[in-house]
Amino acid sequence: MTDVQTASATHSAPGVLSRIFRTEQDGVPGDGHEQVVLCHDRSSGLKAIIAIHSTALGPALGGTRFHRYDSEEEALEDALRLSRGMSYKNALAGLDLGGGKAVIIGDPNKEKNEAMLRAYGRFVQSLRGRYITACDVGTYVQDMDVIARETEFVTGRSPENGGAGDSSILTAFGVFQGMRASAQARWGQPTLRGKRVGVAGVGKVGHYLVGHLVADGATVVITDVSETALNRVRAAHPEVEVVADTKALLQAQLDVYAPCALGGALDDLTVAALGAAGTSVVCGAANNQLAHPGVEKDLADRGILYAPDYLVNSGGVIQVADEIEGFNFERAKNKATKIFDTTLEIFTRAASDGVPPAVAADRLAEKRMREISALRTILLPGARKG
Repeated sequence: MTDVQTASATHSAPGVLSRIFRTEQDGVPGDGHEQVVLCHDRSSGLKAIIAIHSTALGPALGGTRFHRYDSEEEALEDALRLSRGMSYKNALAGLDLGGGKAVIIGDPNKEKNEAMLRAYGRFVQSLRGRYITACDVGTYVQDMDVIARETEFVTGRSPENGGAGDSSILTAFGVFQGMRASAQARWGQPTLRGKRVGVAGVGKVGHYLVGHLVADGATVVITDVSETALNRVRAAHPEVEVVADTKALLQAQLDVYAPCALGGALDDLTVAALGAAGTSVVCGAANNQLAHPGVEKDLADRGILYAPDYLVNSGGVIQVADEIEGFNFERAKNKATKIFDTTLEIFTRAASDGVPPAVAADRLAEKRMREISALRTILLPGARKG
């Protein structure tokens, strides 16, 4: 059970409501969240939610998603789900950072403006470093530069402002490493050469992933709702096959399916279609791919090897985390390369424990959160315990 306590905000920013969610297990917050901040600025029209899931390993790091939600309840659910995923992602990536996520409610193509982003930055600043933000769906490097005019707790900035630039580059690189590890586990060789890979979503991350796959000798099939995104891939890689939609992609006799758009891509119908088509591996960049509990078991029962999403797509957070201490691309890339080894470790643990890889990944992430959180019981000279 999660003990829920309502608390007022400890800072002076107007329009903020904070709720503290305590859990009974030290270091592993489970479904509870430490803090949820509802942000509303009438003058700019900002409506946002910042969800801090866990600071067991350090300040909560996670991107800001700008998206048109059907309701505030849907936005809250997304923020809670995404922030929990960041706790596990950062833990498994070996970062000394907790998990958080923010969503700005609205259409980024119509409603995003300087005043709104700066108002949001002030809310981030009001949390005094408990949450560090970065890019996500609907936000870009230039947006982080604007947000940074109001807060020091932002990463994923432009190179001209001392930042790492586009985190999609290492996100795609990390997914490719996870896919290579999946190929090693399934076919005995760490390459996609000669395999047919379907990429659903070729936007921020997907188009970089396609480049890695083509260079590795894979046959690539893609789909996207954006004709602009498709045309960009067509121009760079004319040999890539384009299909009308995800349904057609699932029926394209794939060896590997890579969901790279929004979450919930793996539901009962999708998994059944993948099984019927003989797909062997699922490894993609999208967050929260499993639509509901039990999908991971269904994949395993059908003989489909699933590379946990928050493991293989952690290259981006590795990149922006490196920026906090002063960005070095080669150092960050070397860290992202280790996604290959961690993915293989997860597959080995899953086989040894007789559980799906998603369960093995959760267990390893929780183990690290629990063990590092326990170090806080060691009182340092001049420091307060806790």
